[in-house]
Amino acid sequence: MAHHNTIKANSYNSLAQRLNIFPQGAPPTELLFKILKILFSEREAKLVSLLPIKSFTDKKAASIWKLNLSDARVILNDLADRGLLLDYEEEGNTTYVLPPPMAGFFEFSMMRYRKDIDQKVLAELFYQYMNVEEDFIKDLFLNGETQLGRVFVNEAVLTNNNALHVLEYERASDVVKTASEIGVGVCYCRHKMKHVGKNCSAPMDICMTFNGSAESLIRHGVARKVDAAEGLDLLHKAQDYNLVQFGENVQEKVNFICNCCGCCCEALIAARKFGFLNPVHTTNFVPEIIEEKCTGCGKCVSLCTVAAMTLVTASDPHQPGKKKAKLSFDQCLGCGVCLKGCKVDALQLKSRAQRVITPVNSVHRIVLMAIERGKFQNLLFDNQVLLSHRAMAAVLGVILKLPPAKQILASKQFKSRYLLALIKYSSR
Repeated sequence: MAHHNTIKANSYNSLAQRLNIFPQGAPPTELLFKILKILFSEREAKLVSLLPIKSFTDKKAASIWKLNLSDARVILNDLADRGLLLDYEEEGNTTYVLPPPMAGFFEFSMMRYRKDIDQKVLAELFYQYMNVEEDFIKDLFLNGETQLGRVFVNEAVLTNNNALHVLEYERASDVVKTASEIGVGVCYCRHKMKHVGKNCSAPMDICMTFNGSAESLIRHGVARKVDAAEGLDLLHKAQDYNLVQFGENVQEKVNFICNCCGCCCEALIAARKFGFLNPVHTTNFVPEIIEEKCTGCGKCVSLCTVAAMTLVTASDPHQPGKKKAKLSFDQCLGCGVCLKGCKVDALQLKSRAQRVITPVNSVHRIVLMAIERGKFQNLLFDNQVLLSHRAMAAVLGVILKLPPAKQILASKQFKSRYLLALIKYSSR
């Protein structure tokens, strides 16, 4: 029995090590192993621990697992049915990828109501792992300059002048309009909090995925397919509930937008606790308080999900008890939700002095995150499978566009004369 337990522990330990190859990993604690044991069988944990970081085919998986192709396909499809893998159709072939824990299969496990696992127990474990232990959240949101997600400005409060300064990719509505596929599922955060008795009354069926991720999740029943019109309606519904729109930190082919409340959403909880460390990329706006108009009603304070807005004394000798709003600039996300509560026009959006830089695509973001977190070598030397020339070209293409300081950091992690020579050649 002891030998069996050792094998079982090793399977989940190997899976945990595999997950931590990602720039956004998962600290291996006892809670993580309990979560993984609910989501993966012992055999699945061992098999998934052998999969490469990058996308792979069913033939590659079969070769790695030393199984025949039909058996490998059954396992891969079952994992995709449960949201543990994503699959894509490429040139007539099915390609698979293991998503990171977050944003990834942690969320997918709670994006629909299921009976094949105990979601209440899973939710309680997620809550303890993320909201009590906090190591996972700190590791996810506080390491490096480039973060997983960014905030979209509430388009309903934009003035004509503001609109001139908003690029298309900075609008959640543009993400919806240009997506090749749109999927909607149960909000992971509020679903989790519901099982621990801490959820709010915000809508549940409002978690949005797009493009290739949505296509896979829809195909396997994790999300339901909607058209652009319903997607836009859901954005408006979220705005009616004063939710913050938080999405993938890329310009092109955004994979997700969450409609977040301050009480349930891990990203906003992290922003509230650690805002000065910039765990979430802000919009390019910040609210400006017109003090002579502010009545100190406090509506903006109640709407702010990250406690960036507070009330302080107005120091008015004629009205000793009068209050006024005060903004903590470092804490502010620039979402604009606070403007919806102001009935006296004492708030207006102004552009930030320095524009927020958004990675072009997922490859760009992942490379930046990997460099900053000391995991860049994992992208280039994936021990699970040899690197394809196309993947190498994509990664190197991103590196050559980085600022010199980050190129040097990347080359140190890569420890490759080839990369250093390539960087020098590209700068001529």
